[in-house]
Order: sequence, then C-alpha cells, then structure tokens
Amino acid sequence: MNKMKTLFTLALVCFFAVNLHAQVKKPVVKKAPTTKTTVKKTTAKTTPVVKTAVKIPGTRVKITTDSGVIIIRLYDKTPLHRDNFIKLANEHFFDSLLFHRVMYQFMIQGGDPNSKNAQPGQMLGTGDIGYTIPSEFNPGFYHKKGALAAARTPDHVNPEKASSGCQFYIVQGRTWTDIDLNNIEMQRPTKYTPEQRNAYKTIGGYPPLDMNYTVFGEVESGLQVVDKIASVRTAPGDRPISDVRMKIEVMK
Repeated sequence: MNKMKTLFTLALVCFFAVNLHAQVKKPVVKKAPTTKTTVKKTTAKTTPVVKTAVKIPGTRVKITTDSGVIIIRLYDKTPLHRDNFIKLANEHFFDSLLFHRVMYQFMIQGGDPNSKNAQPGQMLGTGDIGYTIPSEFNPGFYHKKGALAAARTPDHVNPEKASSGCQFYIVQGRTWTDIDLNNIEMQRPTKYTPEQRNAYKTIGGYPPLDMNYTVFGEVESGLQVVDKIASVRTAPGDRPISDVRMKIEVMK
C-alpha cells in the first residue's frame, strides 16, 4: 500500500522547485521544426538538383489523443527505454489508456494500465506492468518542453532510480532564468550547456528533474497538443475531469 501511495510522485519535485523562485512565467511555445525540400536554381540546359533535409536518426511514434496528434522521436542512446516503448506500442498496450495525471506548467502523465476501464473519479497512478527499466541518464537529454521521460517510484524505495516499465510523462514546464538555472546547477553533477540554458529560458521545461528521471525522447510536432492537454480542468489527484485517451503506434 505504501508503494501505491508513493508511486510516481513527480509532484514533490515540482513543489520543491517552485519554492526556489518568486515568479512563474508561462512557457513560450515555438513551433516544432519541419523538414523542408529545396531546389537549386539552374539554367535550362542543366538538370535541377534536389536537396532534401537529412532526417535525424531515431524511431518515431505517433500519439493520437482526443486533443490532437503528437509525434515523438525516441533517442537511440537510451536503447532500453526505446525498445521497451516500441514493444509496448506494437503490442497495443497504450491504446485506450488515459493521460491520468495532468499538471499545468509541469507535465502530462500516462501509461497506467488501470486507466483503460477506470470509472469517473477513480484515483489512478498506481498501475504497473510488473518490471522496471534501469536508468539511462544522459547529460545531453534534459527536461526541455516536449521531453518524453519515464516515471518512477521515489528515491527512498528506489535508490537506483529505475524507471517504470509503462508509465511515462511529457514535459510542458515553464521558462526559467539564469539565476534559476544557477541554483539548480548547484544540486547537479553537471553544468548546463549554452544550448540547454537557451532552451530553458525560451521554450521552457522543468530542469529540477534532470538526471533524476530518464529522458528518452522528445516531441517533434504537436507541442500545442501538449499545451492543450496540460490546460484541461482536473479533479483532486490531478486527473482530468473529462478523459483524455491515447493511442500509440510506431511510425514506419
């Protein structure tokens, strides 16, 4: 029962981080980059040369929700999490599950198998699949807006910080200042790069979670859908009053 009460307590980290700062700003949303095809200008006697942008490596998954579609790229450098997510998607494990925990300017969480047939008002978040995944922390993968990460049980019962085998979250977050990031760096083993600092100061995210929860992918399109889901009305326990269901499929 204690494990069930403490499962996936990301909110504790959220509350600690918010107390560090006096002012909360709404995140600035930037459109996800798109792949463009450009045609080199030539004379009439030459054959046009078509240049296509190189696709970034990684498996894409499509999350279809009641609020729209989110496309996520899974990182190849987190193979344990990547392969497990692909396996569950191919088995249709996620289909009809809910985003059962939503916190504005923080994250949207799903993957609880108990949410598929949950009754209105039923408390969710304790469902599991029976195994965990070893953490795959990477300083280059951080909790910027749109990051896909694995939920987990808290440190006192999970000192290895192993990830849930099925529950995940997508970061919405908010913007942060250099002073905010300096304070957070004092508690981390590594420093933020200029690129990471710029991301947190412009598009936003949730840096207090860095190197504590495994980030294994990022949104390539559909950040506006994340914003929409994060803004829905919720009941006590942060469950949306109106169900937000999902379907996840691997893109070929």
